[in-house]
Amino acid sequence: MLVVMEKGTSEEKIKAAVNAIERRGYTARPIPGGDRVSIGILHNKGSVDAAHFLGLDGVKEVIPVTKPYKLVSREFKQENTHIKVGDAVFGNGSFPVIAGPCAVESQNQVLSIAKSVKDAGAKLFRGGAFKPRTSPYSFQGLGKQGLVFLAKAREETGLPIVTEVMDVENFNLVEEYADVVQIGTRNMQNFSLLRRAGKSDRPVILKRGMSATLQEWLMAAEYIMEEGNTNIILCERGVRTFVRHSRNTLDLSVVPAAKKESHLPIIVDPSHAAGVRDQVIPLAYASAALGADGVMIEVHNNPEEAMSDGAQSLYPDQFVTVMEKMNAIHAIIKK
Repeated sequence: MLVVMEKGTSEEKIKAAVNAIERRGYTARPIPGGDRVSIGILHNKGSVDAAHFLGLDGVKEVIPVTKPYKLVSREFKQENTHIKVGDAVFGNGSFPVIAGPCAVESQNQVLSIAKSVKDAGAKLFRGGAFKPRTSPYSFQGLGKQGLVFLAKAREETGLPIVTEVMDVENFNLVEEYADVVQIGTRNMQNFSLLRRAGKSDRPVILKRGMSATLQEWLMAAEYIMEEGNTNIILCERGVRTFVRHSRNTLDLSVVPAAKKESHLPIIVDPSHAAGVRDQVIPLAYASAALGADGVMIEVHNNPEEAMSDGAQSLYPDQFVTVMEKMNAIHAIIKK
């Protein structure tokens, strides 16, 4: 249930409404909006009698919430959530691009790619220090040394760092180095990891699970937000289907569907969806045309020798062209 306060209601009246909700054994979560504050009622077992709160001073209306996810839903918050990271803002109609290699391999590799993607217009730099791989014999990442290399790249270029966290055990370490923490597709329903991310002061990119429905994805985001972290960026990265012409099937239809259901920004990762370089480029253009809140693209200075996902990584010169065309497409759509 959502208690909507009158426009311009004082902090004292909002606090009094919160206290009234909590006295009845519920959890009250104030949600600042554009014109007014709303208060979400959580952890209710069964229906809530709206009459208890309609008479409170400053309350405009009480609205039942029908979705199983509460805090991330449009019913709780009508306005788009804006998440600022460095010079980028996700969710405000702009189109920030996150770019970089799948895996951190060396300091020279990271610095070279970071400088090239920044020159092309990328706003954030991605790179995996811890790599969850299908095979235990594949390259698993450099761990802490990789995080140190990423920090050096940020120091040299000014680009905020996006990197994946695999488990609760390493969360503190990743959090220390990263500007944005990524939770990968295999961990979308790792609920202890989601709760830990909810206690973080870092924005979180939450990738969709490879077989997850939209509702399951949003419920995973709810785990994070319920713990207090409201800075969540959804990321569509392809789902598993029967096709063999690409690694996964990029579900572009989920972008407008997620925007309808949730106020959270949503970006697209065409690299992991395609798995092959020549498909990444048109899928990136399609993401810009669709109105996504950004994209995340893998770029490598020497894909043939990449230790992870070289086949789907763009060359730096390709990335320059892709950036130019994506920005042109986005400019048309924005008009």
